[in-house]
Amino acid sequence: MAQLSGILLVDDDQTTNFLNQSLLRRLAITSNILVAQDGQQALTMLTQHCLPPTTECPNLVLLDVNMPGMNGIQFLEAYQHLPLAEQKAIVIVMLTTSLHPRDIERVQQLDTVAGFVSKPLTAEKVRTILQDHFSA
Repeated sequence: MAQLSGILLVDDDQTTNFLNQSLLRRLAITSNILVAQDGQQALTMLTQHCLPPTTECPNLVLLDVNMPGMNGIQFLEAYQHLPLAEQKAIVIVMLTTSLHPRDIERVQQLDTVAGFVSKPLTAEKVRTILQDHFSA
């Protein structure tokens, strides 16, 4: 399985974050798991760890859509203003329970999301993400 420099989980649900962290640790695909409770925290973390790029810069972001504060779509809108090289180095996958068709359309217009995965995150879903976006 591919080894990642880091993964950033962006979700306001602490239980979901705990379960996802446990799964990712068990799969041993990275030793660097960052957690943000909303889009603003995620942007701050990316700015701290990726501008300029460091070894702690996550190359995968698992992003929820519905969060208080800055939601997933607002995060994507702000993310587009990061330097282009940084955007291409990071794969963003929407991890959500459901998406309103309007939200799907808006996310696709932003052209920064590599895919959509429904909750809960499973080992098979992680393997598929790695195969689709990180296989040599």
